[in-house]
Amino acid sequence: MSSKDAIQSSDVEVLKKAIEWLDKGDTVELVTVAKTWGSSPRPPGSIAAVRSDGHLVGSVSGGCIEKQLAIRIDDTDRAQAFSHEITDDEARRFGLPCGGHLELVFEQLTDSSELKTILSAIDSRKRLARTVNLDNKSEVTYEEVDRTVDFHYDRAQIRKIFGPGWRMLIIGGGQLSRYVAQFAQALDYDVIVCEPRQEYASSFDVPGCTLVSTLPDEAVLQHATDHHSVVLALTHDSNLDDSALVEALPSNAYYVGALGSRANNERRRKRLTDIGVENVDRLHGPVGLSIGSRSAAEIAISIVAELVQLRSKSDRQNRTR
Repeated sequence: MSSKDAIQSSDVEVLKKAIEWLDKGDTVELVTVAKTWGSSPRPPGSIAAVRSDGHLVGSVSGGCIEKQLAIRIDDTDRAQAFSHEITDDEARRFGLPCGGHLELVFEQLTDSSELKTILSAIDSRKRLARTVNLDNKSEVTYEEVDRTVDFHYDRAQIRKIFGPGWRMLIIGGGQLSRYVAQFAQALDYDVIVCEPRQEYASSFDVPGCTLVSTLPDEAVLQHATDHHSVVLALTHDSNLDDSALVEALPSNAYYVGALGSRANNERRRKRLTDIGVENVDRLHGPVGLSIGSRSAAEIAISIVAELVQLRSKSDRQNRTR
């Protein structure tokens, strides 16, 4: 199954459109958010591609300064890669949130083959670092990296990571899991679905996911014990869900959540405590934000929304340290 059939992440969308333009002979620039200050709406590493006629795909400012980028590409005396800072005055002029500005790196692309290599790596669920030497613009290197390597910029080099930085292990292959898996892929999660029940496994058909039939506790130990992992127990079968939680809660997994009502989750916490499971208090249950969700799609939205909220809060705390 290919990632082209799944919900696309923003990076994949930008890469595919840039490849299409380059293959047609268009001039294309890749624009990367290198650094932000204040309340800039897009994080470092965000990318956009701009065609010679001003057409743009992707976003580096949430729509605030994309018009300026479309105008800028008409400058024929541009370097292949350089930094461009949006000052406070420009931020106000182009509607960037108060006090926010950002530094951008522009690259003129000439060949679609390297972008196709990146897409192939993403399709294989690999995590690829693309590093550009800004002092020697023709020097671009690629390296497969693990989830501990992240975006980097120091004005001499810019390293953009393509591929999943986070892994999500979903216990259960039902309807809710299908929605969660698709939304998670759009957020650049590597999604693994553990479904030992053949009747559910045979009908799970989300492209780009890895489907495993091992028992849930084994799946956690094999795939989701580091800090960049999320474990979601979504079967509504206490034997399967609890089996995963026994291993996930004491692990370094960033987030551990379980489906069920408040009452069911309180009973689950008691069961796990009674058998000596550690860190039961960090279980997110009921899983997801309380948004009044009822349908499977709405519950899935509440789950991924909580993950976005927690990661955003963690990022803000890390920046202020």
